[in-house]
Amino acid sequence: MAGAQGSALALAVGRAGGLGALPAAMLAPEALRAELTVLQASGLPYNVNYFCHTPPAPDAAREAAWRAALKPYYTELGLDIDAVPAGPGRVPFSAEAAELLAEFKPPVVSFHFGLPTPELLAQVKVWGAFVLSSATTLPEALWLQEHGADAVIAQGLEAGGHRGHFLSDDLTEQLGTFALVPQLVAALKVPVIAAGGIADATGVRAALQLGAAAVQVGTAFLCCDEALTGPLHRAALQSEAARHTQVTNCFTGRPARGIVNRLMREQGPISPVAPAFPGATATVAALRAAAEKKGSTDFTSLWSGQNASGCRSAPAAEIVAALAQGFEAERRA
Repeated sequence: MAGAQGSALALAVGRAGGLGALPAAMLAPEALRAELTVLQASGLPYNVNYFCHTPPAPDAAREAAWRAALKPYYTELGLDIDAVPAGPGRVPFSAEAAELLAEFKPPVVSFHFGLPTPELLAQVKVWGAFVLSSATTLPEALWLQEHGADAVIAQGLEAGGHRGHFLSDDLTEQLGTFALVPQLVAALKVPVIAAGGIADATGVRAALQLGAAAVQVGTAFLCCDEALTGPLHRAALQSEAARHTQVTNCFTGRPARGIVNRLMREQGPISPVAPAFPGATATVAALRAAAEKKGSTDFTSLWSGQNASGCRSAPAAEIVAALAQGFEAERRA
């Protein structure tokens, strides 16, 4: 949940008995150090999450085509598209990140888009970190197990935010959570963690009955008190609009699920000219900032899973407690 949470939410989840996670993909080194210092001082276990994509080679023609597609919106909002520099928006796990993490030795480290290089992964494992990564298909899960993941997150197609696929870009190969989980449980030797579409105790119990060892929940925490989610995004999550989500590459260049808005309708949902991840980010970010000042979410990445029914304004501890009832019900059964 990069951009929508920091250490406050991770700590609240941890204090309530869950495993809180800190997204690091959008944090500069000093900001990350500050957040890790807070988490480390708590004495609670926590997870640090990284993207491990390979930055794409610059593609001037594709960047020009993307800017041409967005220019009418810039004109509409009175902005100069030529004044916006290209920028990555997300940074992958690196040697510098591994060196910083080694100072804190977080007990759990998770990755999205595969795993880092064997050399970098070895640096993480040297202090005994438990390593997680997301799989959207059985071949990806088997690859992760073979390359060092200690547990695999089964990310169903219902999940909000970026798809974790890394072996194939074909979205038709990806499965829903409750189709994916049993396939992974049957084939893997490592634990499977269910993610996507789980918003209440009933969903938790269903995942456990299919063999998942745990669940990972994101969307249900986006409106909690400790989240950094903006007011416009919160309002969308708690409205009828949240019933309609799509997977789109229009905000970052990589498929991610969010609530449908103007940019997705007019340029996507999958745009053939959006620069490869994360190259689409900077030009859309300027539109988002200008539109949000006018109260519009036309260009906002309203990340959400297909099941936003768990989104509510409440302390994170209440949401954890409600989800935990699924574990209690399964234990009693």
